[in-house]
Amino acid sequence: MNKEKEVYELEGELHRMHSIRTPLRPDAFEKSDTSKIEAIEGHFKAIMEELGLDLTDDSLKGTPYRVAKMYVKELFYGLNPTCKPSVSIFHNSYGYEKMLIERDITFHSACEHHFMPIIGKAHVGYIAGPHVIGLSKINRLVDYYARRPQVQERLCLQIFTELKDILQTENVIVVVEAEHLCVSTRGVKDATSRTITLEFGGQFKQQAIRKEFFQLIDSV
Repeated sequence: MNKEKEVYELEGELHRMHSIRTPLRPDAFEKSDTSKIEAIEGHFKAIMEELGLDLTDDSLKGTPYRVAKMYVKELFYGLNPTCKPSVSIFHNSYGYEKMLIERDITFHSACEHHFMPIIGKAHVGYIAGPHVIGLSKINRLVDYYARRPQVQERLCLQIFTELKDILQTENVIVVVEAEHLCVSTRGVKDATSRTITLEFGGQFKQQAIRKEFFQLIDSV
């Protein structure tokens, strides 16, 4: 193995994040989804052929198209900014000033180092100020940022930063807990470990406030 490939292997095992922004080329959205699906279909067909699979078999001949469509329309739709959910903010007219938590938000993502699934849940909380948002919008934002090749630390920070900007407050906390199949099914093959990431600001920097948050997400 040459030195460059050794670096690739090391980067993949360390699961490093180099930026909070998802790495995208400037021309990432010049092609239509249809054109991308057609191109990926051809590339994935070549991969299957290199693996020695018989694509004339009824079970396999449609796989390149199915995989390509799944990549563009389902697994990685969150790469496209036009798919970003619109989030309307509302004036906190009822004067709610306590903590609001949306816990156990299920998400599916993919490790950007191996393109293997990341399956987990997020817990999101904020302390209401002048503005509030609809509960389902939190779930939609988690899903949007998850639906791209990801590093868990970046996913956590992207959700956190987006909610701070929308709510115009620092009083936000995000916890992400996930299983990485690149850990559980390859490499070390540890099927029981989970990865937890955490980001918080504002009043959540106070230990008592964080403790209350964790008690609430751990409650039945």
